[in-house]
Amino acid sequence: MRFKNFLNKKKDLVKYLTFGFFTVLLLLLSALYFFETSRLSSRVSILNASESDLKTKLGRVEKEYQKLKNEDQYVINQKNKKEIENIQSTYKKAVLSYEKLLDLKSLSKNTTKQDELFAKSLDLLSEKNYATAEAILSDLNKQIDEEKKKIASSFVIPQNVQSSNSPPSSGYQRQMVDTDIGSFMVDIVTADLSSTRVVVDTASDSTCGNNCPVLPLGDYVSRSGAYAGVNGSYFCPAEYPSCAGRTNSFDTLLMNKNKVYFNSDNNVYSTVPAAIFYGTTARFVSKSLEWGRDTGVDGVIANQPLLVFGKQVMFSGDGDPKKGSRSNRSFIGGTGSKAYMGVVHNVTVAESAKVLQTLGIENAINLDSGGSTAFWFQGYKAGPGRAIPNAVLFVRK
Repeated sequence: MRFKNFLNKKKDLVKYLTFGFFTVLLLLLSALYFFETSRLSSRVSILNASESDLKTKLGRVEKEYQKLKNEDQYVINQKNKKEIENIQSTYKKAVLSYEKLLDLKSLSKNTTKQDELFAKSLDLLSEKNYATAEAILSDLNKQIDEEKKKIASSFVIPQNVQSSNSPPSSGYQRQMVDTDIGSFMVDIVTADLSSTRVVVDTASDSTCGNNCPVLPLGDYVSRSGAYAGVNGSYFCPAEYPSCAGRTNSFDTLLMNKNKVYFNSDNNVYSTVPAAIFYGTTARFVSKSLEWGRDTGVDGVIANQPLLVFGKQVMFSGDGDPKKGSRSNRSFIGGTGSKAYMGVVHNVTVAESAKVLQTLGIENAINLDSGGSTAFWFQGYKAGPGRAIPNAVLFVRK
């Protein structure tokens, strides 16, 4: 009986425990379900918010795209490209016109009309009126060319200048040379190399690429104790806008009186003609590359073009309007033991070559001209011109 009661109680206990276990399990599952439902609901809310934000951003991108599409970026870029081309083209023309105007100023003091035209072109450029600015600049260039021709045609050789087709045997002479293309006035000095050294003086002590020092020709003559001097090689004047970043520099070969070579590295293969003076000899080469870097000579200077070589005219024109216009042309030449320097007045470069050949000068090269032209013998015979970076001098031995 007792054993039977014990079994009944055990069965009841198992039943209660089982019921309790499933009840607890159901509560746990219910809690877990509630938790997961809340978490998923929260994530859905976040996703919904994110989706809304994305839609807003997408809408903005769509609007920007439509705006760009409607503006047509290709058209805008082409318009900008065209404007840049107009600016560059007209700027270059303005620079060239200004430099031509500066050259005219070296010949004439009355350039008021041309100055006003140039100022007007600048005003139009500032207003982006490129077409009208170009028209004004074109008109300005024509006026400058016409004014230069008037000045050239008005040049008259003084009556007291004697005609001679031979250079002076020594010293200075102003003479008229009669060629088969016309008569021209020349200021010339002849030096005997047995008693004269031909040297090149420079304002700088070595190669200079920008903001280089310059001096008037008279200063070179004075400080070197020279009795004659002429302006030297082409250079980039500081007043020229195109010379920005290389003002007063020159890039051709030169050896100065201190035996220093200038621009040696960039003239290893140069085809620019050069004149070399040493002892009683004047040597000319048609290309600088034919000359080494000998410091045993007195002076070396390269410039172009070669005017006369072996008594033959070497330059008859190359289409360059500057060389083809009439101006005062400086030169350095040599025949045997004689050296010559001077200026041929109111000629083209080709006419200068013809004049020097007529004088019987065997070899000669052209030097800088225009506003740089300067020639000194007991004072200025031409010039003084602008300050220059180098000069060719006759110094007594």
